[in-house]
Amino acid sequence: MANQILKDAPLANGLQSLAKEVETALQQYAIIDHAAYGKIYAYEINGFGSHNLMDDANVPNLLGLPYLDAVKSTDPVYINTRKWVLSNNNPFFFKGKAAEGVGSPHTGMDMIWPISIIIRGITSNDKEEIKNCLDMLQHTHAGTGFMHESFNKDNPANFTRKWFAWANTLFGEFVLKTYNGQPSLRPYFFG
Repeated sequence: MANQILKDAPLANGLQSLAKEVETALQQYAIIDHAAYGKIYAYEINGFGSHNLMDDANVPNLLGLPYLDAVKSTDPVYINTRKWVLSNNNPFFFKGKAAEGVGSPHTGMDMIWPISIIIRGITSNDKEEIKNCLDMLQHTHAGTGFMHESFNKDNPANFTRKWFAWANTLFGEFVLKTYNGQPSLRPYFFG
């Protein structure tokens, strides 16, 4: 399919033009000035100048922008956005006895998605943060050996969806990326 598009010059040019238009709009309207964090990406914007500041645990999300190749992990606006997403200023960031991470409006308050912890680790450049993400995931599967859709920040035995293939697949990707990209963390996988 992609090969067909590349051979169709008018279609390829139109798609490139649309991509540039979207990028320009995002740079112009989706970056807001936050009093505490500086320039950050808004989660949602509309044509009337309004914006919504939150992040969802699902992918795509703001935390996962580098994972999606939308921005570099070194992008200053992303770095500020990441700090905001992983703070109490994000209404869906939860920190408890068992873990900390981003939840979702449709699984309820205090419910952390393993996907958010996985994406946090995958997009991190900090070995300690990566290890902490792996630790949280290892200790919050409630003895099932599987990633769930979400779990309670204080009690991982309170979870939604016993089997959530999306989270399990991303977890495998996170482990493989860490094993291949962070040789100093390899002993972590073997005790």
